[in-house]
Parts: sequence; structure tokens; C-alpha cells
Amino acid sequence: MHAEPLHTRRPHNRTLTGWHVLAMFIGGFGIIIAVNLLLAYSAVRTFPGLETDSSYVASQTFDADRAAQDALGWTVDLTYADEDLNLHIVGPNGRNVHPEIISATLGRATTVASDMTPDFVWTGSYLSAHTPLAPGNWNLRLDLRSADGTPFRRRIPLHVLP
Repeated sequence: MHAEPLHTRRPHNRTLTGWHVLAMFIGGFGIIIAVNLLLAYSAVRTFPGLETDSSYVASQTFDADRAAQDALGWTVDLTYADEDLNLHIVGPNGRNVHPEIISATLGRATTVASDMTPDFVWTGSYLSAHTPLAPGNWNLRLDLRSADGTPFRRRIPLHVLP
């Protein structure tokens, strides 16, 4: 018995039928739909999108709160160097401001998984917190109170270079 060499074998004659084309379309679109559903689920699971419990209640005092905050005349500057997060707040008179920190949350813009609370310490002229950060975009959400009790809220974006 002698085997025929591979290069001389004849290919099978298969015809492409409508059922084959239908199966390819269903399989291809099935993969696309499955991936889209997985990505949508991941997006909703990792970013709750909730900023406040009741936007209606928050809106009732928004204009008055903003006017009082603007009347403070504070200039806020956030810098990051040598793993130190430095928050400089300057009043309208050019003096450094040392407000009471109600809350400070540092996190990524798209997920709450990396959220942290920096431990700010007053250095005599600004607030500083030793905070090692990975490269990328971060947001510092501040809720401060001035000496006269005026609330001051800001979201300050921060870009950390690699």
C-alpha cells in the first residue's frame, strides 16, 4: 500500500450555501453584541455617576452658595511634585488662607475604585499631603469652610505625568 503525497491530494469541493452565510452573520454579530454588552456592563458597574443624593434639593441653594463662595475671592492652585500634593489657597488680600477641611477626596475621573482621602497638613503657607500617585488624570474634590463659616467647594483636575 502506497500513500499519495500531500501535494497531489485534491481539495474537497464544498459549496457555500445560504445556511453557511447565515451562520457567519449570526456568529459575527453575536460576538459584536456580546462585547458591547460586556463593555456597557463594565462602564455602569465602575462609575455610579452619582454626585448628590437629590439634585433638586442641591439646586435650591446653589446660586446663594456660589455667590457666597465667590465673595471669598479665593484663588486655588494644586500642584504635585515628589509625591507631595500641595494645595495653595490665596485670599483677595494676597495672604495664604488656611481653611477648615470638611472633606477632600482624590480619585480618578471615571471610577471610584482608586478614591482616597489625602491627609493634608498645614505647612505655614499651604496644605500638603504625601500621596504617591500613578500617572494619569486625577480629580481632587474639596469641601472647605472659611473662618466665617462660608462653605467652599471645588473639583480640581490634576494630571500626573509618568
